[in-house]
Amino acid sequence: MPVARGKVRSFENRKWAKPILIPIAAPQIGAPEIDAVIAVLRSGRLAQGEQVLRLERAFADFIGVRHAVAVSSGTAALHLALLAHNIREGDEVITSPFTFIATVNSILLVGAKPVFADIDPRTFVVDPDAVEASITPRTKAVIPVQLYGGTADMDAIERICTRHGLTLIEDAAQAIGATYRARKVGSFGTGCFSLYATKNLTSGEGGIITTDDDGVAARSRLLRNHGQSERYVYQGIGFNLRMTDIQAAIGLAQFERLQSFVAARRSNATFLARSLPSAVVCPQVPAHVGHVFNQFTIRIPGGRGQLQRHLAERGVGSEVYYPHPVTVWPHVGASGSFPEAERASHEVLSLPVHPGVGHTDLATVTSAVADFFEAR
Repeated sequence: MPVARGKVRSFENRKWAKPILIPIAAPQIGAPEIDAVIAVLRSGRLAQGEQVLRLERAFADFIGVRHAVAVSSGTAALHLALLAHNIREGDEVITSPFTFIATVNSILLVGAKPVFADIDPRTFVVDPDAVEASITPRTKAVIPVQLYGGTADMDAIERICTRHGLTLIEDAAQAIGATYRARKVGSFGTGCFSLYATKNLTSGEGGIITTDDDGVAARSRLLRNHGQSERYVYQGIGFNLRMTDIQAAIGLAQFERLQSFVAARRSNATFLARSLPSAVVCPQVPAHVGHVFNQFTIRIPGGRGQLQRHLAERGVGSEVYYPHPVTVWPHVGASGSFPEAERASHEVLSLPVHPGVGHTDLATVTSAVADFFEAR
């Protein structure tokens, strides 16, 4: 049943008896990252510096754009991207109701109004037809959320934005390395990435803005650093949302292994999809989408609570992304009904798929799921 705004379901009981042996996420930190951080510490140059510049160049080249701007988090990337595109009070921004709250908070932080378009139930990303139906004279931007490491229908989203003169900002926090028709996510509009600890590439905490727009890049750089164009020369109000060289050094070391991380996630996802029982609905990936499986998210028609408890008893970690559409929270001020997002919030469950999961772990996961359904 839909959740009334301001009233939310309790999380499933987390007081499970056994320790989790196969975690839902495990950052792959090793000697390269440790050595890189030690080198920065020994250099004595810890704030934004050469390592940040190197990471920005590497990211821009990887995505295939002219500019990458490193900031302190994925939330900061979204916030500054909206400001750099002059989104302001009175404007409307269309996005998904099935996302992490940062997407919406970033819109609210610039004084704009979030407007929600329901999701495609097969892929969990925003439905272009719902986007088109949500446009009003006040609409200024669209933020498709590239959820779980997949992508929205970017051909359709681009056409809508072009036809209506709207800014396209990709919330690609979970989709580093994902592609749509062989084109990298983050190159369609202004891309916003997260380098949080659980992402496919991490710097511990951090974010990246990608763009081909020289003006957007310049404004983002001003805004992240107190509005400074040069030392003690201020072009306007700004923030302290810089990335440190310590974080950038971790990110650079991770970059060397990104392709192997993605390959491992895809291989693990293939095993899970082939081995899980038919009672669960596995991720549906269109042929033209290069999914990077930041999460491997199944659907359990009728609800997942008992399965999640069963997995925990077998030492298998799982997580719900997300237990509620963002539209339930009073501060969001949403109106309308979003049945697909509401249904997904009852049914989704993410299973371990990260590069630290080995073949034996995968067999444990799939057998635990199979045992649950065989016992029903």
